[in-house]
Amino acid sequence: MKGLAGISSSHIKYVAELERRFKECYSLAERARSLGYDPAPYPESSVAIDLAERVEKSVGPPGVAARIRDLSRKMPREEVAFKIAEEIAQTFSRVGDEEAAEQALRTALAILGEGVTIAPLQGISSVRVKTNPDHTRYLAIYFAGPIRSAGGTEMALILVVADYIQRLMGLDRYKAMEVEARRFVEELRLYEREVARFQFKVSDDELFNVFMKLPVEVNGVQTDPVEVVSFRNLPRVETNGVRGGALRVVNDGLIGRTQKVIKIVEKIGIAGWSWLKEIKPQMTDLEEAREFMYLEDVVGGRPIFSLPAARGGFRLRYGRCRNTGLAALGIHPSTMHILRDFIATGTQLRIEKPGKAGIVVAVDSIEPPIVKYADGSVYRVNDPQIAAKMKDSVTNILFLGDILVSYGEFLENNKPLAPPGFVEEWWSELLNKILFERFGDIQSGSNALELEVERVISFIRSPLKSFPTPTEALKISRNLGIPLHPRYTYFWSNLTPEEINLLRMGLSRSIEKIGHEGMILEDLDGKLKILLERICLPHIVEGSKIIIPEGEVIYECLGLGGTWNPPRDAVSGTEYVSKASGIPLKEKAPTYIGARMGRPEKAKRREMKPKVHCLFPIGLSGGPRRNIIDAAKGSGVVSIDVERRVCPYCNESTHMNICPRCGSSTLIERSCPRCGRKVDGDECPACKIPTTAYERRAVDIRFHLELAAKKIGMANPPEIVKCVRGMTSESRKPEPLEKGLLRAKYDLSMFKDGTIRFDATNAPLTHFKPVEVGLSLKDLARLGYVRDAYGVEISDINQLCPLEMQDIIIPESCADYFVKVASFLDELLEKFYNLPPYYNVRKKEDLIGHLAVGLSPHTSVGVVARIIGFTKANVCFAHPLWQAAKRRDCDGDEDSIMLLLDVLLNFSKYFLPRKIGGLMDAPLLLTLTL
Repeated sequence: MKGLAGISSSHIKYVAELERRFKECYSLAERARSLGYDPAPYPESSVAIDLAERVEKSVGPPGVAARIRDLSRKMPREEVAFKIAEEIAQTFSRVGDEEAAEQALRTALAILGEGVTIAPLQGISSVRVKTNPDHTRYLAIYFAGPIRSAGGTEMALILVVADYIQRLMGLDRYKAMEVEARRFVEELRLYEREVARFQFKVSDDELFNVFMKLPVEVNGVQTDPVEVVSFRNLPRVETNGVRGGALRVVNDGLIGRTQKVIKIVEKIGIAGWSWLKEIKPQMTDLEEAREFMYLEDVVGGRPIFSLPAARGGFRLRYGRCRNTGLAALGIHPSTMHILRDFIATGTQLRIEKPGKAGIVVAVDSIEPPIVKYADGSVYRVNDPQIAAKMKDSVTNILFLGDILVSYGEFLENNKPLAPPGFVEEWWSELLNKILFERFGDIQSGSNALELEVERVISFIRSPLKSFPTPTEALKISRNLGIPLHPRYTYFWSNLTPEEINLLRMGLSRSIEKIGHEGMILEDLDGKLKILLERICLPHIVEGSKIIIPEGEVIYECLGLGGTWNPPRDAVSGTEYVSKASGIPLKEKAPTYIGARMGRPEKAKRREMKPKVHCLFPIGLSGGPRRNIIDAAKGSGVVSIDVERRVCPYCNESTHMNICPRCGSSTLIERSCPRCGRKVDGDECPACKIPTTAYERRAVDIRFHLELAAKKIGMANPPEIVKCVRGMTSESRKPEPLEKGLLRAKYDLSMFKDGTIRFDATNAPLTHFKPVEVGLSLKDLARLGYVRDAYGVEISDINQLCPLEMQDIIIPESCADYFVKVASFLDELLEKFYNLPPYYNVRKKEDLIGHLAVGLSPHTSVGVVARIIGFTKANVCFAHPLWQAAKRRDCDGDEDSIMLLLDVLLNFSKYFLPRKIGGLMDAPLLLTLTL
């Protein structure tokens, strides 16, 4: 990496450290795997350095990586996909149209999906060249369920790529029959009723029209045990069952992402898809109903916090904090407590706009909630500790506070920007601008305002920390003509002009005292007290008196001491007060966001159902707990489907890689399932059917259990070691029992691929303070953190540090679990592989600096990360680029985290289910550096 422009020396050192740690783990895993105890004599997760290598290693063809890299320097990814598809179709045309088209489509889809999802491998079942009724030929794509992992835009674009390819091949277009379109509509509605919902609701007519215009046939394999009733046994539709993959490609892909597809098609210059502009997908009949879609499927116990445009709800505020963005939303920590802690860091919030959902994180620099206590007092609750202490005394929530939303969320979801409320940053920019325009500099402007220059500078440079007093705010507003500071801008539009005048007259009669310390009211009418609450004006009730700390502001805004010229043309309460008093005012909250609670935050160990310690088949002999200890009792012999291997030296027949009799490496023995003939190849020469490498045989469970316990020196195995009834993989290869015994010893559960995982909700983070994540200055230096976010050398654990792209902060519960996982791995290395331990972990702090792997369930590529700290929140904090590398945002989903050495030692493709979708959520590839 030396000499690369734009890359800092510290980042080069960081990447070098990642690579060093990774090679350290990989070399150890290679030594362990080479002993021959595992399904393969090498670590089975391949390393890919970039998108091009991921594509080549996952779907091919060989050599395509270099071409992808070359094209990626000249054009965007979408254009690369089309160009590569074109070249593959032309190069492979000699092997036949179907093979060439299928390879081109799989490679193009892999490029569009960044080589991360399993969709190119298992989402496309096959590609065929079929015939129209007029005998012309066209392409048909058969989709399967895993196509969903590709994403809506990618699902749509693959149809455009297919059409592009079929034209290059000289094929005609698909000419849909009306009965096929009717079948598609019936099938989609059936799927909605019986299986699952789609992201978008589309009318029957729209579906019919789109299907009739498709230039390629969208077909698929049956994904669910549900069949259509009306349009059955169609010649070109091979199944009467619902084809979930095909339905999603059209509904959630082509129709749901129409606008995005149009932009890409027009940018690249692909002809034949102008008809997409005629598509006008309707979520429902009414715009108003669309806003309320976030309220669908409300689960009992998960509250609705606010309705769309409901006053007092969450006020829309644009911006990003160090822990927001990538769909994550910010609210004030006091709001969390006021809402009885239903919302915590990582809780999913379902919202009306701009997207569907996002996790919630705490941001203390935005507008807090305003509440009414039992004594009638109204407070702006800035202090979270007070909010937590006093939450039981709250009788009314007058305002929930801000919801911080990144501009990018509106851009990503293709939503128009809604009007924002007037905020401190906006006010400070106006102040800075007018001071320079009118006075030339801040010093002169401060002198003219008779304010200390340091104070004015703080208003401009630290608008979220430094606020003017009511007197200062009024002086600045009147003298400079800029809107009143947001802190003293109340919710005037919650009142009508008549109510504002009523409040003005009532206050003038009740004022007992007014001054810099506030306003004191005596015997204020109850109806007027309600009006004060509606504008969210903080005030304290003491007997018959009401104290308004910001009374000076309300006194001036209502013209109680001077100017009051009520306008006739005001369209809002804010405009009415502004024109009547002569004080410039901006709208406090023009946009409120509807929100309800979605999924709670999650930080939990991954477990199969039921829990499993070892992928070793024991049939029904282990009882309902599937306990191999129980299965070994009695005769201990169990009939199971297991891989068939033979020792070339002593001819022992076994399922083990190492012969239990002589210790030699065994060989796989394949046979024909029909005639029973032993065959060297994958196909029986006589029966012409695929051979198998497993058989049903009687296995002495007791013998193998005792052998495994003896090998690792376990005199007293755990009372419960949970196994599986049968293997679902193609080879039926079982896992070494030694690993299961050690997992049971440490109370560790495993996943279908042999790894141990911990699931945690995704959360973004770009900067952190060492004190927040439990890091000492010594730890920071060891990790390579030398300077803070401002370039200052780190000497205090309270300094703000930029988070490196692949550093993660894991939940404390995850750290405690990983301590046990590390101990398991060390004992596995020592007693099973006869190698030195690696982790030597005694407490969670010992995990700092070690590497982990993050993996999303819809992908097959893990992303390497480094553990640098811990959080009490039930989330995994990581850089947005790391989250995005997993093809994830932070909308409330959780991903798995694994220790790197566990992946390299214990993951095996031979354990994965043979069914479609079995490759999902498996670390087939690893991304070492971003």
